[in-house]
Amino acid sequence: MKLQTALRLIYPPRCVSCGDLVESDFGLCGPCWRETPFIEGLACDTCGVPLPGHSDQIEHCDDCMRIARPWSRGRAVLTYKDNGRKLVLALKHSDRLDIIRPAGVWLARAARPILQDQMLIAPIPLHWSRLLKRRFNQSALLAQELGRLTALSVCPDLLVRPKRTESLEGKGHDARFTTLDRAINAHPKRKHRMAGRHVLLIDDVMTSGATMAAAAEACLSAGAHDVSALSLARVAKDA
Repeated sequence: MKLQTALRLIYPPRCVSCGDLVESDFGLCGPCWRETPFIEGLACDTCGVPLPGHSDQIEHCDDCMRIARPWSRGRAVLTYKDNGRKLVLALKHSDRLDIIRPAGVWLARAARPILQDQMLIAPIPLHWSRLLKRRFNQSALLAQELGRLTALSVCPDLLVRPKRTESLEGKGHDARFTTLDRAINAHPKRKHRMAGRHVLLIDDVMTSGATMAAAAEACLSAGAHDVSALSLARVAKDA
C-alpha cells in the first residue's frame, strides 16, 4: 500500500487522451470524455454504426441492408472522428499501449448485447512485414484485453494474412473488397479451435467492412458456426 501511494505521488494518474491529471489510472478526464464520440443509443445491429432516432427493434444501416455481410452481428465503441480518431491513431502509430486497458473496458461494454458463452475471440491479422515494422498488432492486444475482462478464450493467431495487400486508404468501396478478396486465411494449425464455434472478430477500425468480411469468410470456410464483429472505432459517412 505504501509503495502504491509513493508511486502515485511520483506518477499520478493522467488522462490517456490529453495527459491532464485524473482520479484513476487509464481513464479520460471529464472534458476528453465529453469530446470522445462514444456510440450510444441506436446502432446498426450488423456493423455498429450509429443510427438516428430511437427504436425498440433491431435496426440495420443502409449499407448492411444493401451488402451481404458474412458475419451476423456487430458493435463498435467510437465513431472514427475527433477524439475517437486521435485515440486510435495514438494506439496504432504512436505506441500508446496504455490505451489498450481502457479500450478493453469500452469494448466489453459495447459488446455486451452480442457476447455469448464459449465465444472464441480472434483479432484481424497483420501481414508479417507490417507486424515486423509496427512491432505489435493493436487488434491482437485489444482482443487479449477483452478476453481477460470477459473470461472468453482468445486465439491471437487464429487467422493469418499470407498476402501483403496495398493500403486501403483512399480506396472506394469496391476497390477495398477487391483488394481484400482471399487475403485472410485460417491458420492451418488453429482450424480445430473454431470448428462449430462462434468467433468474435476484433479490429481497431472498421471502414467499409471489407477486412472484416474477408476474415469472417475465412472463419466460416474453416468450420466456424457463426461470426460476430467488434471494432474499437467505426467510420461513419458523416464523420
